[in-house]
Amino acid sequence: MGKSVVEKLLWMAIVCLVLGVISITPKAQAAVTCNQVVSNLTPCISYVLNGGKTVPGPCCNGIKTLFNLAHSTPDRQTVCKCIKNAVSAFHYGKSNVDRAAALPKQCGVNIPCQISPSTDCTRVQ
Repeated sequence: MGKSVVEKLLWMAIVCLVLGVISITPKAQAAVTCNQVVSNLTPCISYVLNGGKTVPGPCCNGIKTLFNLAHSTPDRQTVCKCIKNAVSAFHYGKSNVDRAAALPKQCGVNIPCQISPSTDCTRVQ
């Protein structure tokens, strides 16, 4: 349960990060892959599951990388869907959700939305 909770929270944080990219010209197809999403968020799992004094550097690097990769609406929707698919089978607690929600700010990424497990990926712009 611990690892699944972290993964779910981490993915939701990434969804919100990607949603924060608002001033990029849309493309016809998503360029971001689920493998990239998983690869970039894996370093955050331990922190989301167990907490800690600071977010690990590799976790913040992954969040920043995904934020910079998601240049279009299809990119952002792909990231959202990948995250939701990865975490859909797991149970998580409020503390895990809170840690995941705090990741963008702790990593110095400013996003204009709130991280939530109920994010509707079809509404991601």
